[in-house]
Amino acid sequence: MKTQINQTSWGLKSVSYWSVLLLVLGIIYIGIRFIFHPQVGAAGFGIPFAGGHDAVYGRIKGIRDTFSGLVLLPLLWMRMRKATAWVFTVAIVVPAFDFLIILLYNGSGDIAHLLVHGITATVMAITSFLLFRGISHSSDN
Repeated sequence: MKTQINQTSWGLKSVSYWSVLLLVLGIIYIGIRFIFHPQVGAAGFGIPFAGGHDAVYGRIKGIRDTFSGLVLLPLLWMRMRKATAWVFTVAIVVPAFDFLIILLYNGSGDIAHLLVHGITATVMAITSFLLFRGISHSSDN
């Protein structure tokens, strides 16, 4: 019976590791921007605030975005590929729904913001594929 997780087969030499890390750092940055500059964050998201009281919701979003990134950092640090793969894959719902929200709220003419959210979801899907592909080809669980 194997009592330890093999953590040496995935890490700094893996494209999927770096892809997850870059996306994690990106969402942490976005979250912090929403916390400290909610109006800027909302405009970057694609739906600017209508009034001054909306900034509170931006800060709430910022806390959640920051958490979304921070939750993956320990998994990366411990090189837990399988756990990272599952958490990261589930997180694809965020940019996918962000895309749908922009589409429903701004319409198909807001190409710039649709591309940001759509490309993010696509890169995350590709990274998830690479994460799971590596799990099935190694003994790392």
